[in-house]
Amino acid sequence: MYDSLERTVNEGQQIMSNMDVDVVVVGAGNAAMCAALSAKQNGAERVVVLERAPIDEAGGNSRYTAGAMRVVFNGVDDLVGLMPDLTDDERENVDFGTYTRDQYFDDLGRICQYRSDPDLAELLIDRSHETMVWMRENGVRFSPSYGRQAFKVDGKYKFWGGLAVEAWGGGPGLVESLAEALKRNDIEILYETRGMSLLEDEDGVTGVVARRGRTSMHINARAVVLACGGFESSADWRTRYLGPGWDLVKVRGTRFNTGDGIRMAMDIGAMGYGNWSGCHAVGWDRNAPEFGDLAVGDNFQKHSYPLGIMVNADGERFVDEGADFRNYTYAKYGKVILEQPGQFAWQIFDSKVLPMLRDEYRIREVTKASANTLEELSEKLDDVDPQAFLRTVEAYNAAVQTDVPFNPAIKDGRGTTGLDVPKTNWANRLDEPPYEAYAITCGVTFTFGGLRINEDGQVLDADGGTIPGLYAAGELVGGLFYFNYPGGTGLVSGAVFGKLAGASAGRAAA
Repeated sequence: MYDSLERTVNEGQQIMSNMDVDVVVVGAGNAAMCAALSAKQNGAERVVVLERAPIDEAGGNSRYTAGAMRVVFNGVDDLVGLMPDLTDDERENVDFGTYTRDQYFDDLGRICQYRSDPDLAELLIDRSHETMVWMRENGVRFSPSYGRQAFKVDGKYKFWGGLAVEAWGGGPGLVESLAEALKRNDIEILYETRGMSLLEDEDGVTGVVARRGRTSMHINARAVVLACGGFESSADWRTRYLGPGWDLVKVRGTRFNTGDGIRMAMDIGAMGYGNWSGCHAVGWDRNAPEFGDLAVGDNFQKHSYPLGIMVNADGERFVDEGADFRNYTYAKYGKVILEQPGQFAWQIFDSKVLPMLRDEYRIREVTKASANTLEELSEKLDDVDPQAFLRTVEAYNAAVQTDVPFNPAIKDGRGTTGLDVPKTNWANRLDEPPYEAYAITCGVTFTFGGLRINEDGQVLDADGGTIPGLYAAGELVGGLFYFNYPGGTGLVSGAVFGKLAGASAGRAAA
C-alpha cells in the first residue's frame, strides 16, 4: 500500500523550508483524505496533506477498522447505487431490510441519550448516502457486510441492526482507495510530517508549523483542515479527561492520535465541545499489544458476546449481553469491562453457537480456553474463581426461557427470569460441549470530546464565533457521540464532515 506514492515521500523529504499552498489538511485518514479531495474539487489548486505516521503506518484509525458504514437506505435500489456489483440473486434473495432517515435519528438519539448536537446529527444522517455515492464516484468500492452483519435464517441471509454496507477491503481498502484518489487529483501527502501549531494573524489562520524529525517548516495556506483524530493514544490525556484507570487500556488503532489537532486549535482559542469524559471502547483481546497491529487489524475485538455470557474475575456475570444488537452496545461495554476486578472478563460459548461466532474468533492471535466439560473449563479461565463461575452458569442455565424461539437476526425476546443481571435476548443454555472461552480487556477506539464546528465545518472559538481559515472533521469533532455510539457511524461521520469541511476550505481558498 502507498508504494505508488513513494515519489511524494521523496519530494517531501526535500521540501523542508517554507511552502505556499491553498489548503493544508492535517491527518491522512478517511476524514482527512475526503477533506483534501473535496477541497481540490471545490477550487483549491494546491492541496497538501500532512501525515504524522510513516508510510507503512499511514491512514490513521481508518486503516484499522473493518470498514462498516451506517448509511440511510430505503431499499435495495439505494444499495445498488453504492454497490452496483450486487448480483440479481443478491437483489432478490438477500433480506437487506431498510434503514430510513427516521430509524437513523432514532438510533443515534437513543444510543447517545438524546445529547447529540441536532445540527450535526442532521448533516450526518441526511448527507450519509450522497456522500458515499460521491466516494464511489471517486473510486471507493463498497460491499455487503455478510461476515459481520448477517445471519442465515431459513436458508436466507438476513441483515440486522441497520448496518448492511462496508468498504471493500475493510479499512485498509478504504484508505488505499482514497490515497489513489488523491494521487489522481495531484494532492501531495507528506509522510512523517507532524503538525505542531497553527499560524495566524489578525485575519485568522494562515497555515501550519510542521515538523519532520527535528526540522521545522512553515506551510502557508489560505485554509487549514484539522482531521488528525482524537486523543485516545495519549495515556496522560486519557487519564486527565476519561478518568483513573484509562491509562491501563489497550489502544485499538494508531499510536499517533495524541490530540495534536485539538491542542493546536485550542491554543489559539478554539472551543472544546462534546463528551470529553466519554469514548468508544470495546472488548479487546486481553493479551493484544499496546497499540493496534495492522497485520491483525480489528480482529483483536470480540463482538459475539450476545450469543454467550461474560464473567469477571469473581466468576459472575456483570452486564446484560443481550440488551440490544451488538451494534448498539459494543462501544460502551469496553468501559464496563475496565471497571471489573483486574480490568478483564471471559466470554463463554457452547457448541450450539460456535459456528455463528464472528471471524475474529478464528485468528491465530487469540487468548482462548476450550474444554469438554464446564468443570474442566472453570479451571482454565485464568484469574477467575472456578466455583463461583460454575454457580453462575448453573443459575443462568436454569433461568433461560427455552420456550421462546432463538433467532439471532431479530431481538427475539429469549431471555432469562429471576437473575440479578438479566439477559434480555438470545439466551441459550450452556449445556452442549465443547465449550470455548475468550479473555478480553478494554480497547479504546476514539474519544468523543473535541472541537466545536458549525454547519460549514468551520471551527468555533470560545466565544462562539468562527475562526477564519480553520476547519475540522473526523474524530476530533465534538458533539456527535455521547456515552455510546451506533456501530458504523464513525467512518460515515468522517466522510460527511470531511467532504463538507474540505468543500468550505476549497471555496475559501479559491
